[in-house]
Amino acid sequence: MATRAPGRRIKPSQITLAVGVALGVVVAISGIVPLIVDWHDDAQVTREVFGNVPDAVKLIFYVVLAVTFPASAWLFSQRVQNWERGAPDRRPTTPKNVKKRMKDFRAGVYMKTLMRDGAAGVMHSLIYFPFLILFAVTAILETNHQLPESLKFLHGNVYLAWSFVGEVAGVLFIVGIVWAIVRRYVQRPYRLRIKTKPEDHLILGMFLFIGVSGFLAEGARIALSGMPTFERWSFVGYPIGLLMEGMPGLGTWHQVFWIGHFLGFVAFLIVLPVTKLRHMLTSPLNMYLSDRDRPKGAMKPLPNLMETELESFGAAVISDFTWKQLLDTDACTICGRCTSVCPAHATGKPLDPREIVTKIGNVMSESRPAGAVSPVIGHEPELTVTTDAVFERISPEEIWACTSCKACDEICPVNIEILDKILDMRRYLSMMESNFPAELGNAYRSMENQGNPWGLSQGTRADWAKGLPEEVPIVDGSSPLTHEYLYWVGCAGSFDDKNKKVTVATAKLLQRAGVDFAILGPNENCTGDPARRSGSEYLFQMLASQNIEAMNAMGVKKIITQCPHCFNTLGNEYPQLGGHYEVVHHSQFLEWLIDTGKLDMSEAALDERVVYHDSCYLGRHNDIYMSPRKVLGTLKGIEIVEAPRNGTKGMCCGAGGARMFMEESTGKKVNTERSRELIETGASRVATACPFCYIMIDDGTKENGRDDIVVQDISMHLLESLEAPKRAAVAMAGQSGAAVHQPGEHGADDSGTA
Repeated sequence: MATRAPGRRIKPSQITLAVGVALGVVVAISGIVPLIVDWHDDAQVTREVFGNVPDAVKLIFYVVLAVTFPASAWLFSQRVQNWERGAPDRRPTTPKNVKKRMKDFRAGVYMKTLMRDGAAGVMHSLIYFPFLILFAVTAILETNHQLPESLKFLHGNVYLAWSFVGEVAGVLFIVGIVWAIVRRYVQRPYRLRIKTKPEDHLILGMFLFIGVSGFLAEGARIALSGMPTFERWSFVGYPIGLLMEGMPGLGTWHQVFWIGHFLGFVAFLIVLPVTKLRHMLTSPLNMYLSDRDRPKGAMKPLPNLMETELESFGAAVISDFTWKQLLDTDACTICGRCTSVCPAHATGKPLDPREIVTKIGNVMSESRPAGAVSPVIGHEPELTVTTDAVFERISPEEIWACTSCKACDEICPVNIEILDKILDMRRYLSMMESNFPAELGNAYRSMENQGNPWGLSQGTRADWAKGLPEEVPIVDGSSPLTHEYLYWVGCAGSFDDKNKKVTVATAKLLQRAGVDFAILGPNENCTGDPARRSGSEYLFQMLASQNIEAMNAMGVKKIITQCPHCFNTLGNEYPQLGGHYEVVHHSQFLEWLIDTGKLDMSEAALDERVVYHDSCYLGRHNDIYMSPRKVLGTLKGIEIVEAPRNGTKGMCCGAGGARMFMEESTGKKVNTERSRELIETGASRVATACPFCYIMIDDGTKENGRDDIVVQDISMHLLESLEAPKRAAVAMAGQSGAAVHQPGEHGADDSGTA
């Protein structure tokens, strides 16, 4: 921010208004200069600017534009004032992030993210890029109009090329608008149908009017100029001119079309800041600012709550959200992609990610201290907002339905951070109002008293290791760690009967590869992920501090974990509290062991059809998609298939965001729906890489009546395949031994026949 005076800064809203005023001044000057200098282009292949337009209309043209630009900027500055109400959020541009910032900005301007949905992406591109080209074509014409004769360039071949480019852009623009109309009002996909409002009619009608009136004005101009042959480069306007040639009152019709086209543009400038069209400006800005100083999977840090006293936690009023979170609400295009991928919404829960954004935006707009400004789409007149409290519009049930799968953030074409808002509101509900599901309270007490959400004795954490062929070293934290790796088993791997098998399989694989590792056993606490994702920051920090203190005292450097939630918390969030470790997920570590030859897979085979289910916290939170697939791909004979929703678009199992410890009583069960998708691939096995996914998908396949499908973690599939030759040899040896017997054995007669 530039300093305006000691202790005062120029506000973004003031900059916005200044830009609008500057544009108005430029327009006013551009209207005055031609009147004084009277420069003309005498070239034959060119066009007269303002041909057949009366001087009074010219004056009105420049005066209206000189006023409209500042007015539009003033309306937009009111929205920027709303962002200024937010809490600080460091998003500086630095030498380290400027390259990433520009890449994100280009992705926004070039509409790359929209191309994830091919049809919608092409449609928007046909509107957006031609509109920019048409604006540039008009700006070039006006620039040429201001230049002296010696510097004018819009004539001859340059004029012909300029005409052709403008014509192509105009055609594509109208095609895009017509496509958008058909998509919204004829095809009517669900995510658009439920949010179509009067402003959509206005925007699409206005754009169509601008495009059509532009061609009509051009055709009338060409007809008035006598249909010169060089105007054939205007391959739409020229045929229109032929149709209009000789039409009574042609000059008047040209003026009507020209004025209508101009008024359409003025309407655009006024509509731009007060409707969702504002995303033309806010979306690229939001994408430019999307890079942040914390990892993708990390929640926003809070001060050390054991040393700092805060009056309020989380977000409940507009000022609790950061300015970037408030900018998000104005960058939203209301496209509904977040809604279309939300597992909670798809299974009948009250959560709709788009509604979270629009409701916060509505409260922000209507609670502006200086007076309400135009809300985002979705405002219902009968629902009044009396304060800036977001829970006047958002119910706790919506917030607790979230699985924190990050699908909404991942698919958003303009990088809106929806999950952060939900988690901040959870912090308020949990810590300020104790408004959380009752069963979550049981998990809180178990984490606080027993160190794990299962509520089981810490003394049994290492019981899974009993009976292993090789002993697993257990360290107690009283002395430095002398092993290369600390194997962080996690609560599920220690206490859940299904996931104990994963732990055993992983440990056997590590031992088989000669990895030097140890476990904490009874000295390992929950990482605090369920507490933090459900809003109990104090409990998270208590658990995390204990773990960090113990590991730092031991000198832990490298950690292996099989749980993506532990992986994410240890690697991305513990650094916020002073815990810096090299954390690797077991899928990555197994991939490395195989690639380096430490784990010999030459005899491993699995002649079955396997579908891999993506873990949200391994995938979307940490961008690890290929490691589990590569590990499975090393098995001979395996056929790996993909579910329709996979990778970045994978569907959640339903257990993230502490939902593992809450009841699911509304709508369909997320894990049942996801399991049905996996079953429909025809796979005989399902591979997982997360303990929660393992539990949920295994239960889901059974709930779908498919007890025959084998659901296992990748480590279990791997170990089973490695040990299969040995088991086969033992079985064969057993069969051979049973076949060798003495005559008369088992009551046989002398002939050897039983």
